[in-house]
Amino acid sequence: MELVAIQSESVNIEDCVKNIVSKSQDLLSSKHGIIYSSKIHLTFGAFMNLTVTLLLDPNGNTRKGVLADYSPGKHKEDAIQKTLEKLNAKLPRSAKIVDFEIGTYTTPVTRRTYAVGVVVYNAPLEIKSFTEYTIKERRELLAKVLENFNYNPRVLNISEIARMFGVSRDSIYYDIEQILRDRKGTIR
Repeated sequence: MELVAIQSESVNIEDCVKNIVSKSQDLLSSKHGIIYSSKIHLTFGAFMNLTVTLLLDPNGNTRKGVLADYSPGKHKEDAIQKTLEKLNAKLPRSAKIVDFEIGTYTTPVTRRTYAVGVVVYNAPLEIKSFTEYTIKERRELLAKVLENFNYNPRVLNISEIARMFGVSRDSIYYDIEQILRDRKGTIR
């Protein structure tokens, strides 16, 4: 597990929001794993301060992200609704929300109301076709399937598996042979 923090502070709400999104994209694009949990801290005043702390789990891998946006409104409810509409439009399909925060601020002089929303999410990676798998990826998947069936290759339909991966039956037989050989080598 690894803790990372993304922080932005500005007198301008738009700059603060854009900065946190940009920093999160730069940080998370180079990190493997999933966002296990997060804490969002949002404060308003002379400066807007936004801090997002993430706990990253290196096991598994997803498309990770932090969305942030803002909207002015006639009143708090209006500003919040507009902000939620913007965030919902940007949220990837099938995303699992890890954390979210909505805050509002009314300027003292102009009485203008703003809502700021932040969403932390994990989304599935793009799914690729079985025919695009490398030999290593194919063997890893076959090894997981074999493990679920107590390493009994007779339960597999070799012809169907070969068709799915776009390879010959001999290739699948060889993959299974290598998986079983590697397993025997680690048992001893």
